[in-house]
Amino acid sequence: MDNVLTLIAGSGRLDESAASHVQATLLGAGGDVAAPDWLSYGKAVDLHFGGLDCRDALDLAYESIEDGPIDAVAQPDTGRRKRMLIADMESTIIENEMLDELADEVDLREHISEITARAMNGELDFFEAMRERVGLLAGLDAAVLEQSKKKIRFMPGANTLVATMRANGAYCALVSGGFTCYTAFVRETVGFDIDQANRLEVEDGKLTGAVIEPILGADAKRQRLLALCAERTIPVEATIAVGDGANDLDMLAEAGIGVAYHAKPVVARSADARIDHGDLTALLYLQGYRDEEIVG
Repeated sequence: MDNVLTLIAGSGRLDESAASHVQATLLGAGGDVAAPDWLSYGKAVDLHFGGLDCRDALDLAYESIEDGPIDAVAQPDTGRRKRMLIADMESTIIENEMLDELADEVDLREHISEITARAMNGELDFFEAMRERVGLLAGLDAAVLEQSKKKIRFMPGANTLVATMRANGAYCALVSGGFTCYTAFVRETVGFDIDQANRLEVEDGKLTGAVIEPILGADAKRQRLLALCAERTIPVEATIAVGDGANDLDMLAEAGIGVAYHAKPVVARSADARIDHGDLTALLYLQGYRDEEIVG
């Protein structure tokens, strides 16, 4: 059996009957399916299978699950545990969009949040949307950047994901279309090896309303993935990338497995895997980690 289907509970409990029902569905479609292998009893289970391709197995699993709060990922079994994690920051490792948080300081949150949402769904050019939103912050006291870090809310499972992968020898990179003042803080707090982001221009203690060029967008994330693979002699196939917005699409497509995490529709439709219900520990279970291997 060359493939594996992983079921991961998003909320509540993943019971044996749900796993057995998916197993029976795959068997009924002509698949060869092993007995459920629990990675975390009641939360995550592997179903090793053959005789079906991964796309068909995934579709069958979701038909069986129906509307239950359960995520499913189908992939080849070989090489599923990755040697590098490359992650978006905003709405992925942290719950916030930090430009939206800064917008509170100029009473423009609704307006800037709308631009952010449209850009992340691929409806607006990323670079133009960035320049427009930052331009609206011109004159804001730069001290607000430090103060706004207190608003950061870390995504459930973020620390556990990074700690577990690093404990198992993986390299962890944080790449963002946001700003270094935040990525540096998140890198240090969560434990990433490196961070990459844009830089806000500050003069005389105030934001000028400009981003220091070049602005790092979708291709910069993809290029960082490729550069890190070359530097660390890690095959691209041995990487896992995670993000939620349109500027993550190139990175997700390039990685060994790209995961759309609670993502915008355009991203969820395109990625290799999607996690709609679970927290970031789902990225450990889809790699085959068991509870006893998870750190924290």
